[in-house]
Amino acid sequence: MATIKDVAKLAGVSFKTVSRVINGVSTVDADLHDRVQAAIKELDYQPNLSARHLRGRPTSIAFIYDNPNSHYIIELQKGILEACRERGYELVIHPCDNANADIYEELMRLARRVNVGGLILTPPLSEHETLIDALTADKTPFVRIISGSEPPDRRSPCVYIDDRHAAHEITRHLIENGHRRIAFLGGDAEHRSSAERLAGYRSALEAKGMELDTELVVDGQYSFQSGIDRTERLLEMQDRPTAIFACNDEIAAGTLFAARVAGVEVPGELSIAGFEDSPFSRQTWPNMTTARQSNIELAATAARLLIDAVNARHDKTTDSGEPASFGVRPTLIVRGSTGPAAKSPIQ
Repeated sequence: MATIKDVAKLAGVSFKTVSRVINGVSTVDADLHDRVQAAIKELDYQPNLSARHLRGRPTSIAFIYDNPNSHYIIELQKGILEACRERGYELVIHPCDNANADIYEELMRLARRVNVGGLILTPPLSEHETLIDALTADKTPFVRIISGSEPPDRRSPCVYIDDRHAAHEITRHLIENGHRRIAFLGGDAEHRSSAERLAGYRSALEAKGMELDTELVVDGQYSFQSGIDRTERLLEMQDRPTAIFACNDEIAAGTLFAARVAGVEVPGELSIAGFEDSPFSRQTWPNMTTARQSNIELAATAARLLIDAVNARHDKTTDSGEPASFGVRPTLIVRGSTGPAAKSPIQ
């Protein structure tokens, strides 16, 4: 097997330069960086994690989640693995219970047991203020994936997703298609994304001078069954909505199912929009109008931010500046599930 010395010899650089490239130190000259990466690829060099462990450098990062959406979790896992393989880190995947009062102690035991250098937190854990406060006080490196139009604070690097803007665009699309009775099916209340998407829905109504009808805003969960149950109630209304904006694609798929069972034509009588561009949006018929966000890309970005923070801490190069963050804005994808409003309300 190739060694780090073999890489240094082939690239014509020092052992230290190769080490800095492998560990993601940003001050390496671009030409040197490219030469080292080319040598690594040619030799198929794999970093020695055991040696790194003996030197005290962490060998892994952990992906922490509490989310039943398997598609979402698998996509995040793919993105994080991509970054880990680039940087020679292993990935520890740790599902947990956000409601666990001892969640901080659980994560610290994990970090000690497998030499985890830092944590990637996803909603709702990334919004768990008590946990964030404890990790910050303990100076544990972590990165948050979180809903928002800007970083929530300066306590850690984060990848923030502008759900509010995307929800505004979806609602505006429905309004521009002539819909005036637009229902909103929210997600779990503990997820910040639910509130952000509701805020975007509200702002689009306000921008068009439309009043919010609280009867059309229905709380629930991010699940297929929740979409079915709430849509059935909406379709029992005397003055039914002509469009439904579901807070994610899984809810939207449940909405479509309930409409089919009720004999309601989509989109002729009822337009349906989801959010996230998950497989649910492409496996329904008609395909679902939604907001696209690349979970793989945002997860890879979060992992790179975390590895940079872990390396900086170990190499003692951390400065007192603001933590690095990266913003993502989902984009509207119009498909066959939405269309012009019916000329008269569904009776």
